[in-house]
Amino acid sequence: MGTGGNAEFGWFGRRGRLGFAFRVVLGLWVVLAVLRPVTGLRPLRDRAHSWGDEWLYIRKDENALGPFSYWNITGTYKGSWRFLDSTNSSARFPDFGKSSGNSIIELVSSPTKITGVHYVQGVIIFHDVFDNEHEVGGSQIRVEGVYIWPFRQLRMVANSGKEGELSQEEEYILSNPYHLLGVFSSQVFQESPREKIWRKRHSPIYEMEKRCNIEIAAQISRVSSTQNDGDRDRYHLEGLMESPSVDDDGDCFSPLLLNATSVNIEAYYNKAVNYTLMVTFVSFLQVLLLIRQMEHSNTQSGAAKVSILMIGQQAIMDAYLCLLHLTAGILVESLFNAFATAAFFKFVVFSIFEMRYLLAIWKASRPMNNGEGWETMRRELSVLYSRFYGILLGGILVMYEFHNFLRPILLLMYSFWIPQIITNVIRDSRKPLHPHYILGMTVTRLAVPLYMFGCPNNFMRIEPSKSWCICLGIFMGLQASILLLQHYLGSRCFIPRQILPEKYSYYRRSNQDTNHVTDCVICMTTIDITHRSNECMVTPCDHFFHSGCLQRWMDIKMECPTCRRPLPPA
Repeated sequence: MGTGGNAEFGWFGRRGRLGFAFRVVLGLWVVLAVLRPVTGLRPLRDRAHSWGDEWLYIRKDENALGPFSYWNITGTYKGSWRFLDSTNSSARFPDFGKSSGNSIIELVSSPTKITGVHYVQGVIIFHDVFDNEHEVGGSQIRVEGVYIWPFRQLRMVANSGKEGELSQEEEYILSNPYHLLGVFSSQVFQESPREKIWRKRHSPIYEMEKRCNIEIAAQISRVSSTQNDGDRDRYHLEGLMESPSVDDDGDCFSPLLLNATSVNIEAYYNKAVNYTLMVTFVSFLQVLLLIRQMEHSNTQSGAAKVSILMIGQQAIMDAYLCLLHLTAGILVESLFNAFATAAFFKFVVFSIFEMRYLLAIWKASRPMNNGEGWETMRRELSVLYSRFYGILLGGILVMYEFHNFLRPILLLMYSFWIPQIITNVIRDSRKPLHPHYILGMTVTRLAVPLYMFGCPNNFMRIEPSKSWCICLGIFMGLQASILLLQHYLGSRCFIPRQILPEKYSYYRRSNQDTNHVTDCVICMTTIDITHRSNECMVTPCDHFFHSGCLQRWMDIKMECPTCRRPLPPA
């Protein structure tokens, strides 16, 4: 019994040790089987030998394995894409026009019942993918997948959700200020909803989603503190996007490398707030310049020299900027105060100062209608306001219909000095605008378009165009230079004298008897007209005045002080 019991006990002991060893080996085999595809970032489909396995395994950091703290990858990622094989970017879709471009990735991560695995939904927007005839803004693909956060692995495939169904990532995108401001600024005048639907139906991406299996394998890493310009954590996404065809007849396009970094929303907010501060400061400067110009032309004669079209065009521009900033503030609730402040200052500029100056110019250009009664003036005022607001609303419709020609339209709007130049030549006006007003308005008007189309780090997500900014600056500088030449050298200084009409000379000899002494009705002193000199001027109605007296009078009113007859320019 003792011997048998010891043998039985030894047999059970050996069996227990073998069972324990078997469980250990089985556990190691399961762990290796799980960790190997996650660590190597193999593509989602099962291949015998994948290029993506080799590339991603080489790029893997050996210290990246093991348990980590939880990272929330929900957010917006901005970066670039490129084909690894640029010579054969797409075998089935030859419409791929470029081998690299910019991309924006919107991701929403939510926890699941499985520990360490999060469900991810998102949208990938590719810019500069196809030829311009196929797209206006960019092509987007809806994706979904899993994020294994203990090992920083992201696996996604194309989302086949129903159209019109508002998913979680769409709700996030609709509330994301980065996305909202980008849509508002870069697409509000560039793509209508009708064209967007048509482009989606006819886009190669739309066909690609039906004929290809789009698969993405990516690695998530944290941006170092030296590169992080904010307090919140920022993450970097790097991975491969592959697209085998549905019928296993080769790949739809070559492997595509995605490289993106999360956008710091706080820094994005700061950019938007700084922009509104710039607009507010510029508006304050424009108010000061308008006050200086109104003081310069505070007389009836001085206001009549200013072009009403020039002031009206600037007022319409400020009204558009007021509406745009107010709409942006309503769209992005968190930035409403900043944009509403900028909109308020623009409203003050155009509704109080520019409209008041517009009415003063209109009244000065119609001196004979002032005494015809209130009904006549009210009727003409109604016509003036109707034209102004009709042009304002009509301009909105024109920009909506011709949104593809936004930059030529902006060049047309920024030609507001041209009516004043033409008015100076026609009327031969003498110094209608103050030089400070000319230079100040030229510089302040250029602030907004140069930021939108010239700053590479603007918050509006508009692609900068250096050549267009240079053209706009030269165009505005040329207009301001002509106005300054007219101010210092004369309104018709650049026109040859041979083609100019004859001007009335106030120093002509009068046909009346000049052997007697007459009085100047302006200063009530005697004028000696027996000896003609530059101290005496005669009007077309043969009334004599001192030169200085009549010139000061003509700066106020262009009419004869004696008979109230209109006077020609000096």
